[in-house]
Amino acid sequence: MSEPRVSVLLTSYNRERYVASSIESVLGQTLGDFELLITDNCSTDGTLDIIRSYERLDRRVRVVVNERNLGQFGNRNRAAELARAPLIKYHDSDDLMYAHCLETMVSMLSSEPSAGFGLTSGWCWPGGPCPMLLTPRMAYQREFLGDGMFMCGTGGAIFRAQVFRDLGGWVDEGAPSDYYFWLRACTRVNVLLLPADLFWYRMHPTQEFQSEKAQREYAHVFGASWRALHADACPLTLEEREQAKRNRAYHLMKRTYQDLRRGRWTSARLRLQHSGLGVSDWLTYLRRPRRDALAGTPLDADRDFVIPRAMTPPR
Repeated sequence: MSEPRVSVLLTSYNRERYVASSIESVLGQTLGDFELLITDNCSTDGTLDIIRSYERLDRRVRVVVNERNLGQFGNRNRAAELARAPLIKYHDSDDLMYAHCLETMVSMLSSEPSAGFGLTSGWCWPGGPCPMLLTPRMAYQREFLGDGMFMCGTGGAIFRAQVFRDLGGWVDEGAPSDYYFWLRACTRVNVLLLPADLFWYRMHPTQEFQSEKAQREYAHVFGASWRALHADACPLTLEEREQAKRNRAYHLMKRTYQDLRRGRWTSARLRLQHSGLGVSDWLTYLRRPRRDALAGTPLDADRDFVIPRAMTPPR
């Protein structure tokens, strides 16, 4: 069998209610040159029967059942190890791809060889048309000095398979493992921001990130971002780092206040406990934030928005 253009990686565990529609949204893509690799994490409901039925119906579907439950991000790494294509696109077993999703993401990442991976979200990126190529510094500017970027989940990502492997894959640190990955990866490789609204992110009560355990894990995220701003690998200038720290200190205070008002005492305590801020940091950095929606935006020599090559006719 020839190598597919992209491997769609669908990781499943007890998703019998949603997985059929998730698979069908992949099989209905306008780009048909893909493999759909489903790695099941020892489901105990009817999930495996459903995905096996699609494997029998379509030769592009390949099902692998793990010998043991590897956890959410361990399962994602397992899928990446087994992928046969040079590009890998994650797809959650409860989400739906719109029909143009793969064609858009694959064509744009393929046309920008300097980008290690691409990200899309459910809303438009501020600062001009997509695709937007961001250097590590621009990615950090957008995250810490602009409207944010690292909130994207795995379902919004497409990678060059070798780049993903060279970056070491996901480090399993619970529900916010994707955030930790963006923090690390965006110091090392360029990222391509892709158009919005390419897939539907389903919200439902059984999602892991809505559990109490996940909320405790997310309380550690602030400390990770604070350490990233102090790390040698941080691509921001010294002046930008100082403003980023002021923005983060203010954000921490705001989130802690919100938690206390809502009676989420444990989240507030854990966030402060693991924030990394000492008394001197609070005195130095607790200032009103200053964010710019255009931070991290690619601009040309005339300081105008960069028009992607994909939107200009060949000459």
